[in-house]
Amino acid sequence: MVVAIDSILPQTQCTKCGFQGCLPYAKAVAAKQALHNRCVPGGKDVIKKLSNLLGKDELPLDPKCGVEQNPVMAIIREDECIGCTKCIQACPVDAIVGSAKKMHTVIQDECSGCDLCVEPCPVDCIDLVELTREKSQPELAKQYRDRYYKRDARLKKLQAEKFNKHATAKRVYENTQNKDDIKQSRKAYIASVLRESRIKKS
Repeated sequence: MVVAIDSILPQTQCTKCGFQGCLPYAKAVAAKQALHNRCVPGGKDVIKKLSNLLGKDELPLDPKCGVEQNPVMAIIREDECIGCTKCIQACPVDAIVGSAKKMHTVIQDECSGCDLCVEPCPVDCIDLVELTREKSQPELAKQYRDRYYKRDARLKKLQAEKFNKHATAKRVYENTQNKDDIKQSRKAYIASVLRESRIKKS
């Protein structure tokens, strides 16, 4: 059931439903921990499909989650961008490119319109504009899902590499400390032997 529900969701990963992505929301709906009327980007169409799948009554979109609107895309006013990378970090589908202190830009065909990049921007240089997509909704959903999971895999790999790097550095440090301790112990032992030898001679 989770897979069936997730396949209906638009995969924008916007979190407006109150969950950290489409799959967590699908799991909550399947477990009857959330109603099926919380998907803002999906709106009435998604609510209808979920109602049919679940055998539930159609409900109006939960106003606490937001208001249904036409598809949008983020656009960065590049001449105002300060290159802080906060929008890049926020984008769930890796649709923003750039580097620290360099101009950022949105890959238009990849943007899911989630608007998660807007709030973190410290200079408010990101606009959301309505647009018409050439691809069908199922095609877009697959595209967004694929990019979301590729990003997730990339971040997990970076995290693992960082952990391994720190673990290696820690082992090197500990080994160095152990070697220093051994050297100090040897010096102390030799010094004690020499003292005893001098005492015996005297």
